[in-house]
Amino acid sequence: MDYGAAWIAGGTFVVVIGAIVSEKLHLTIAAFLGAMVLIFAHVLTLSEAIDYISQSHGTLALFFGVMVLIRAFEPTQIFAYLAGQMVKISQGSGKRLLLGIVAITTPICAILPNATTVMLLAPLIPPLAQDIGVDFVPLLILMVLVANSAGLLTLVGDPATFIVGQGVNMSFGDYLQRLSLGGVLAIAVIVVLLPVLFPTIWRTQFTGCDRLKLPQINHPRVLAVGSGIILLVLVLFVIGESLPFPIQPAAVALLGAGLALLLAHHSKIDTVNSILKDVDWSTLIFFMSIFVLIGSLEKTGVVQQLSGLLALGLGQNLLLASIVLMVLVALLSSVIPNIPLVVAMVPLLKEYLLTVNLIDPAMASPEFTGQFPAAVLPLFYAMMFGATLGGNGTLVGASANIVAAGVAELHGSRISFRQFLRYGLPVMAAQVGVSLVFLIVACFGLAGGRIG
Repeated sequence: MDYGAAWIAGGTFVVVIGAIVSEKLHLTIAAFLGAMVLIFAHVLTLSEAIDYISQSHGTLALFFGVMVLIRAFEPTQIFAYLAGQMVKISQGSGKRLLLGIVAITTPICAILPNATTVMLLAPLIPPLAQDIGVDFVPLLILMVLVANSAGLLTLVGDPATFIVGQGVNMSFGDYLQRLSLGGVLAIAVIVVLLPVLFPTIWRTQFTGCDRLKLPQINHPRVLAVGSGIILLVLVLFVIGESLPFPIQPAAVALLGAGLALLLAHHSKIDTVNSILKDVDWSTLIFFMSIFVLIGSLEKTGVVQQLSGLLALGLGQNLLLASIVLMVLVALLSSVIPNIPLVVAMVPLLKEYLLTVNLIDPAMASPEFTGQFPAAVLPLFYAMMFGATLGGNGTLVGASANIVAAGVAELHGSRISFRQFLRYGLPVMAAQVGVSLVFLIVACFGLAGGRIG
């Protein structure tokens, strides 16, 4: 083990995370410069860095495809229309308005990254709320809490969930069968807590709904064809990997992106250049840079050393390890962006399982494409739940939270760290508690109730 390289790799990772958490640097700049430090310090060669990026090509392809697919249909104003209908259906009832936000946000976040959904929907909330005389800040916070939680409904609903699922070769269908109920429970916790978290709005009867000028759908024929494309993508997400010629979710997303670009170009509702210009390249470059940073920790042996500490503390007690992991990852994810956290934790967990002789050496390799032993999967499930739900804890816990805070400032209000904590912390605590019960019962209960 080259201790000098290990210290550089570990130190660079800590500095990058510190810069992201403190918001001293934009997260993409911090991660990108960190990757460059590793290359110029000869911890990694450029070729090795690109190899580490290529090992996670599925994550990059999935989110690029989804970003293009959704952006292509933006000229139809479907998302503005849905937000308007949410207010209209509430009929002046604060209770219905809150439930409407849950109902609109949940299904969208089951297939879109939560930050993307908030980017689309959040800017629509302040003007609608102001027109009916309701404070929009609690509504934005609720949208964020739902968006983060709904990411557990499907394998592609949250970047952290997909990264962990890809790490253990979990299919979209397997996730639906094994873990989607946990996402339903996470949303149910929010619904139950609505009267407690938002008592004023819950009891409010507001006026002005009949005077609202609601957005209308543009290009209905294009939207109809686009709905067919989205339906095709969803069907292939579910059955693609079980076809005689398996299709991975990332390839499905790219197919959807290609068809959406074709439709937009042919119908002339937008240009290809305009759509691709609006892709969130910052997030994609952030992903790539983080993969390089974690690759350096693997190459220099830092991951192996940390796995030894886990093995020493937890041994082969997978129940205890799963509980500790979910709580620890949730707490860390409330202050550290969950994407770099899970990218670092996946190889760490594999090394830990290898150290305690619960998996074969081949399974610890990123190239392994087979099935992991059912007994070890609860650890990865715990990481999925902890990383996703931990984002609800604080304002810096998830990128969707930061997006909502930016929208609030653009409309003359501010979401403070303390204000978000007042809503987010009890939600996170309740969700993690319910998820722990779900995981223990499903994975470690009676043999007939085990998942995986």
